[in-house]
Amino acid sequence: MKDYYKILGVSRGASKDEIKKAYRKLAHKYHPDKKEGDEAKFKEVNEAYQALSDDQKRQQYDQFGKTFEGDASGFNFNQTGFEGGFEFSDFSDIFEEMFRGSSRASNVDVNRGEDIEVSIEMSLEDILQDQEKKFRIKKFATCSRCHGDGAEPGTLRNQCSACRGTGRVQEIKRSIFGTYTRETICPECWGEGQKPGKVCNVCGGEGRVKKEEEIDVIIPAGVDVDQVLKVPNKGNAGKKGGRNGNLYVRVFIKEHPVFERKGDNLHAVKSIPFSLAAMGGEIELKSIQGKKLLIEIPAGIPSGKILRVSGKGIPHFSRTGVGDLFLKIMIDVPKKLSSRQRDLLKELSKEGL
Repeated sequence: MKDYYKILGVSRGASKDEIKKAYRKLAHKYHPDKKEGDEAKFKEVNEAYQALSDDQKRQQYDQFGKTFEGDASGFNFNQTGFEGGFEFSDFSDIFEEMFRGSSRASNVDVNRGEDIEVSIEMSLEDILQDQEKKFRIKKFATCSRCHGDGAEPGTLRNQCSACRGTGRVQEIKRSIFGTYTRETICPECWGEGQKPGKVCNVCGGEGRVKKEEEIDVIIPAGVDVDQVLKVPNKGNAGKKGGRNGNLYVRVFIKEHPVFERKGDNLHAVKSIPFSLAAMGGEIELKSIQGKKLLIEIPAGIPSGKILRVSGKGIPHFSRTGVGDLFLKIMIDVPKKLSSRQRDLLKELSKEGL
């Protein structure tokens, strides 16, 4: 069993902020796009974060050592002392049959293509406007010879002998209440009821082949760190003409040497000399947009005072408007003074300063 806490390097009592901070650090370190990145460790770190950042999944992991998607299907009662290998999913099977009033299995799209997840690392400057990014991805694409049908062109399709053309077969299930049967998708024809007389000699009957494809994705302005963008139908092609999966793009934002992002606002620290703090005046700062800002410093400003500059933050994601810049003013006290500076300060001290 994987120790997600150990993978992220946090304690079991770690807060959400601590988990997120550890994740960002490790994701940045192992990002596959970096020269010394490690894709396997990157995926492992991502898996750990997905489990521990969600309250419900974290509770499941802490209690059972694993997480469950949607419900407790697949939970083995042997883990709590029950005998006989009965699985919790049997309950859902039985209840489904009771409430549906028939033995028909649910209509699952078994031929749907798998989803694909990729990641990209961007700077704060990159997300100030929409960006078009290209991804070269090895994925399943529809077979060009059979066009996803799975059969060799010009050949006939035959009735599946396993299900006799119905696409369904009876499956025997065992539970604590005894044995019962339920109707499920035929594993031979995957619910189609037919099988090709001769499978396509390019894709082997699957209707799709592995190839590299270049996909253009628009990364919207204002995207946040660890945000996932969905690109419909750009995942793996479905089997035998089934629906395509989706492409998910996970965005990582590099740490900036000057600005810290909090939501759509930016925070920065600026040191000023004591004389400017006492008398007031203007300071110059380069905004994240690359423009020169002149910021008014009021006379007598205390150290630690935060000044707000409207509209100089990050664009709001998928809506109009821009966040603000919050500038924390710190008074710089020199550690060493020249003899002249010392004499001047002595004169000032006589005046009560």
